[in-house]
Amino acid sequence: MNKKEQQFVDTVWEFYAKSGRHQLPWRQTQNPYHILVSELMLQQTQVERVIPKYEAFIHQWPTVQKLAKAKQSAVLIAWQGLGYNRRAKFLLQCAQTLVTEYAGVFPATRKELEALPGIGPYTAGAILAFAHNTPIVLIETNVRRAYLHHFFRTKDNVSDADIYPYLEKTLPPQKAREWYSALMDYGSHLKQTVANPNHRSKHYTKQSVFKGSDREIRGAILSALIDSPLTMGKLKTKLTELDAARIELQLQALVQEGLVRQVGKTYRL
Repeated sequence: MNKKEQQFVDTVWEFYAKSGRHQLPWRQTQNPYHILVSELMLQQTQVERVIPKYEAFIHQWPTVQKLAKAKQSAVLIAWQGLGYNRRAKFLLQCAQTLVTEYAGVFPATRKELEALPGIGPYTAGAILAFAHNTPIVLIETNVRRAYLHHFFRTKDNVSDADIYPYLEKTLPPQKAREWYSALMDYGSHLKQTVANPNHRSKHYTKQSVFKGSDREIRGAILSALIDSPLTMGKLKTKLTELDAARIELQLQALVQEGLVRQVGKTYRL
């Protein structure tokens, strides 16, 4: 490492030692199943909202074998409040695949992990890093922010490919688990203290507004169906504040995605 890279590493470690979120529940485990649950929950959802949901989920389904036996409706109910409910479906499908095809044991390679439902390159890398301490290069929004802030302050349209060499040079071979925890905490800190460096990323996309979005309507439909099955008419009556045509459109999308079941004229989880 050159001097600038070493200064960056020292800065990240010093911040983590003083202000790291060491007590996050998913940092108290090396169980790959628990890591998977946390990673899927944390996608586009704030840490503070995830903590109680994660703890309740792990309490209800402490092993991948128990989750594999769960009903999708129960998993969707447990997921309420996190949004992006397809993640819950993927998590259940992933657990079922792990049990039927891998005897409940997580595969040890990135390629095999990425073949599982709902697991992309980042999530596969996170499982390897956090569960097995594998020194693997991975990048997400907070990691990206940290490197952009220190190494690309005057550049725009920076690709992840531009960042990877710095990730490789600064990644400690024996401390991948701690290093990525430190990076994520430091990147989260930067979001609160400097102008968002991720605006300079080629991959930056601003999260859409929730209010009035299709996501809001989908979440409202799922919440309404938790208590009991409903006909289209009763569902519209229950969700009078939402546009009736958009309710129909999103309900049919949920049926097609397998998140809602249509039985006769009623819809249910």
